[in-house]
Amino acid sequence: MILLSVLGLIDISMVINLLVVVFIGGYVTFVSKIDFQGHEDRPVWLSKINSSTLKIKLIVSLVSISGVHLLKTFIDIHNIPLQDAIMQVAIHLVFILSALLLAYTDKIMHHSPDEEE
Repeated sequence: MILLSVLGLIDISMVINLLVVVFIGGYVTFVSKIDFQGHEDRPVWLSKINSSTLKIKLIVSLVSISGVHLLKTFIDIHNIPLQDAIMQVAIHLVFILSALLLAYTDKIMHHSPDEEE
């Protein structure tokens, strides 16, 4: 019972982290286009974030949240119908497959022919 409560707290913190990623993505997409490169108030982390890294962070957050829900299901498996557990495993696998395909697509898009040499 305590473990389920701890997993609930972890789940809430991961959802909040997901919201932060979405907020940062919105900032980078819509606000950071204002040019203040030499200004002292410009955050250092802003130069390291782009849309590709945000997409990867977003899907990894979704996979992590799905994994926590799946772990909660497996801990309390006696009270969960088998069909629901199988559906959660399938959803988690789809998230993992989507993350892998997104990361591979991102790698292909940013791969330059000069790197092969």
